[in-house]
Amino acid sequence: MSYLIVFVGAGIGGVLRLLMSSAVQRAFNDWIFPIGTFSVNMLGCFIIGLLAQLMESKGFFHSDTRLFLFVGVIGGYTTFSSFSFETFQLLREGALVYAVGNAVSQVVLGVVCVWLGQMIGRLP
Repeated sequence: MSYLIVFVGAGIGGVLRLLMSSAVQRAFNDWIFPIGTFSVNMLGCFIIGLLAQLMESKGFFHSDTRLFLFVGVIGGYTTFSSFSFETFQLLREGALVYAVGNAVSQVVLGVVCVWLGQMIGRLP
């Protein structure tokens, strides 16, 4: 049942991501900066922070609801929010080295992996 909950939530999140990203990018006259993706990522970070705080301080959300919202909808909307939240958790726990390492390594290695994928994709 957990897989179905995540599947449905991720589908909803993915559609919401496409709608928002496209609308924002169009609103900025297709500016070269990926403002649509940037907006989706920042909104996703805000939402995951808000919902996590409500869950933590007010005990909101049954475990299936958390799975649907956090892993499904928000995960389908943007995985950047999960990355940001996990980095924030490391900072909150005082694990500065791990937080910085997580942030820097995921961004830098992510770009390197895109480059590597491009290079391999060009092979005959």
